[in-house]
This record gives sequence, structure tokens and C-alpha cells, in this order.
Amino acid sequence: MTIREVAREAYREGAPALAASAVGGLLAGVVLGGMRAEFRAVPGLLVLVPALLATRGNVYGSLGARVATGLHQGLVSPQVRDADPRLYRAVAAAVTNGLLASTFAAVAGFAALSALGGETAPLSRLIAIAGLSAALSGVVLSMTVVGVVFAGYRRGYNPDPLVGPIVTTAGDVFGVAFLLLAVRVVLFAAGVG
Repeated sequence: MTIREVAREAYREGAPALAASAVGGLLAGVVLGGMRAEFRAVPGLLVLVPALLATRGNVYGSLGARVATGLHQGLVSPQVRDADPRLYRAVAAAVTNGLLASTFAAVAGFAALSALGGETAPLSRLIAIAGLSAALSGVVLSMTVVGVVFAGYRRGYNPDPLVGPIVTTAGDVFGVAFLLLAVRVVLFAAGVG
């Protein structure tokens, strides 16, 4: 293949995912911009947003890379029905890692704000919000990652260039949406607002 053919193939495979990433990032920004009341109701939440969103991208990007590698090596077939048990274990591990990392982010954010004398919501509230949003987004992101990787592979695309933009976009969109939902559920359960 010539350099021009390689570049054309890379753009053919990557451009749609990057365009979706740009649109998804804008949508996530719009939702985040509309969360002013939630940020006032839960002091310290704004500090957690970057950590929680980065966690989604890192954990589920790793899942996507594992699934893509399994497809390339012939260890995983591109189907969910009757899938290899390793796929289910990888998804369970990703969701568990997402929950643990989100809980750690809540504890670390609370500790940092407390040490610096910043205003913060109770630790239990921050952990509940981080955990609930991690669980909800984990289920949806796992399905999205596996579905996109399998669909791309079956259509002849290399899943590796799809994983990064799709996971970061889906992580931002679902992460912010489920963070908003988690804040509202936790505040409602606590009788606040």
C-alpha cells in the first residue's frame, strides 16, 4: 500500500468516529452547563467531574482494547449471544474497576477539599453519587463498547481506531447524563432540594 492509500484508509475508518466524538463532547458540555443547581446543592461535586469522566474513558477504553485484541487474535467471536465467558468476565471487571475508581475519586476529592478548607458535601453523599453514576454508566458503556467493536469488526473495520473516540464520547455523554441523574436521585433520597 502506498502512503496515500494508508492515509485514505485511516481517514475512512477514523473520521466518522472523530466527528461523532466532537458532537458528543458538545452535548456533554451542554448537559454539564445545565447542572449549576446540582453543583450548588452538592459542594465539591465539580471537583469530581474530571476524575469521574476520565475514569469512564480509561476503564472502558481498556475494555474496548481488550475486546479488539481478542477479535484480532481469534479468541473472541464478534457476537454477544453465546459469547465466550471471557467477554463477560472482562465486562464485569470493567464495571467493578469503574465503581472502585469512582469511589476512590470521591474519597480523594473529599479529602483534598477538606484538607484545603474547601466546602464539601458529606462523604457518604459524594460516594453515593459517584457509585450510582459509575454503575449506571458502566452498564451502558459496556454495551456500547462491545456493540461498537463487534459491529465495526463485522463490517470490516479495524476496531482499534473506533475504540478511542467512541469510548471517550460515550463516556462523556453517558457519564455526564448519569451523573446528573445520580445527583438528583441521591438528593431526593436524602430529602435535600
